[in-house]
Amino acid sequence: MKTLVAGWFSFEQMGATAGDLMARDLACDWLERAGHSYDVALAPPFSGGVDWRSVDAQSYSHVVFVCGPFGNGWPITEFLPRFAGCYLVGLNLTMLEPLDAWSPFSLLLERDSSARARPDISFLSRQAEVPVVGVVLIDSQPEYKGKDIHRVANDAIRRLVASREMAVVPIDTCLDRNSSGLRSAAEVESLIARMELVLTTRLHGMVLALKNGVPAIAIDPVAGGGKIRRQAETLGWPVALTADALTDEELQKAFDYCLTEPARTKARDCCVRAMKALQETRDEFISALTDVGERKRA
Repeated sequence: MKTLVAGWFSFEQMGATAGDLMARDLACDWLERAGHSYDVALAPPFSGGVDWRSVDAQSYSHVVFVCGPFGNGWPITEFLPRFAGCYLVGLNLTMLEPLDAWSPFSLLLERDSSARARPDISFLSRQAEVPVVGVVLIDSQPEYKGKDIHRVANDAIRRLVASREMAVVPIDTCLDRNSSGLRSAAEVESLIARMELVLTTRLHGMVLALKNGVPAIAIDPVAGGGKIRRQAETLGWPVALTADALTDEELQKAFDYCLTEPARTKARDCCVRAMKALQETRDEFISALTDVGERKRA
């Protein structure tokens, strides 16, 4: 006999969260340790499990309902009668009704109820870390020829994002109307500074990343390269690609490189190089304006 693992991931459009899935995987691990075979009831968009409506309920000795709020309403009122003959376990649940009024479980290890509270079991979950990647894209720059090339660059970035697991943070550097909800230059830079890697078709996406020691895959959306490529050459940053000569293989290699410590060191070196060079620019600016002011006074 087997155990059926169910939760809000077993029902369509019921708001299954990352915490629900972590708790589900822990429950499956604990069942294996207990020597139980199991099926997981899943509903779209999740796949690979069973549909609780169509399985043979009599093939299960136990049902474990894991994680989230749990009350005596739909779809629970449809789910429980199908498995009325099973040993029912509630794991990591928030019971919405007092236990002396209603509790259908043979064994309840609740997260919280009218009787007691426990830590959420996701504390025991160990997830693989994925890179946190800022994506800073430009829509178009009509002042340049070949206006549609930026779409080639943006599409290449989207394919890269779809090809591997990463936590993507969209970052908009425009402040007259910001799609990311950012309100100031400080907020934009602070967000970029916390990324592990930046994918960008914007010059300042690259500049603000390197300024904060964050490697950037910069794609120049101008045919043959424009200001982004020229800036990268000036800074000595090697990962500046042009949209009209871009390949997915090149992007994948750049991504792997930018997650290395040598890439972070190179990014910091570019920042130091830029700041040293800009001291001359600052001094030249101040000196020129000072000279102009003195001549006017004379």
